[in-house]
Amino acid sequence: MDIWLVVILVVHVIAAITIIGLVLLQHGKGADMGAAFGSGSSGSLFGATGSANFLSRTTAVLAAIFFATSLALAYLATHRPKPSGGVMDAVKDQPAVPTAPGQPDAAKSAAPETNSAGKSGDAGTSRANEVPK
Repeated sequence: MDIWLVVILVVHVIAAITIIGLVLLQHGKGADMGAAFGSGSSGSLFGATGSANFLSRTTAVLAAIFFATSLALAYLATHRPKPSGGVMDAVKDQPAVPTAPGQPDAAKSAAPETNSAGKSGDAGTSRANEVPK
């Protein structure tokens, strides 16, 4: 496996898990009303609205990373180098089947007999299209 594919896949999985965690940590829209009445989030590290901005910005950055790694994985999956050669390169050679001593060789009997009784000037021409007389 290509090293870049592994690196992008690891970053993709880490970003996905972190996005899930950040979305679960964020408060819904109705949670702002609870903070107004002293639910305790106003005394947090970032303040009442600071944590929402930090979490939402971090989620947005991780979503962009997740989107970029998704595109990179799709590109790597569709643009893999194909093995060189043709379809028949993968076929293994079959061993020749020996014939019995009394039977004629199948390759010799199936091959057409060639007629070498042509003229000396016809050495390079083909007689395949001629009609027999």
